[in-house]
Amino acid sequence: MYDPSVRLFVALFSYDPAVMSPNQDSAEELPFHKGQVIKIYGDKDADGFYHGTCGGQSGYVPSNMVSEIPIDDGDLKLDLFHQGFLPEATPTNSKDPSEASSVLEDVVHRMVAIFDYDPWESSPNVDIEDELPFRSGDIIYVFGEMDHDGFYYADLHGHRGLVPSNYLEPLPWD
Repeated sequence: MYDPSVRLFVALFSYDPAVMSPNQDSAEELPFHKGQVIKIYGDKDADGFYHGTCGGQSGYVPSNMVSEIPIDDGDLKLDLFHQGFLPEATPTNSKDPSEASSVLEDVVHRMVAIFDYDPWESSPNVDIEDELPFRSGDIIYVFGEMDHDGFYYADLHGHRGLVPSNYLEPLPWD
């Protein structure tokens, strides 16, 4: 991630090459979901494709389906790639890396679990399938503000759902 030729892009749309690709042989193309962070190597080829990796897979990425995340800081790049997603509200067309970083901190909050939480045992809600179980020490990425019931909408290891705010503490990005 400290190599300047490695860049991060965000998927603007979901892409399933088997269904959406105009190419006869789409097996070498990379599938991805809207908001997913993709590591790109080098420049796009003559056909308009980049070569990249995400979700443990590598392949060709259509350039019209992604947008570059303008961040030069190697540590922040690594954090974003490991996070695996970028919130939709983050502007990806800014050329100022510090602006993208500050917006990211405003839209996505990094929290740490201070207690174990099992919704099947502890939830006050009826719809426990909408909640995420977690363990003390887990790093959880929270989107937006707390709802009226005291829950956040969050991501934990690529799974999204509700988490109780009173089981979390803020964890600064730096």
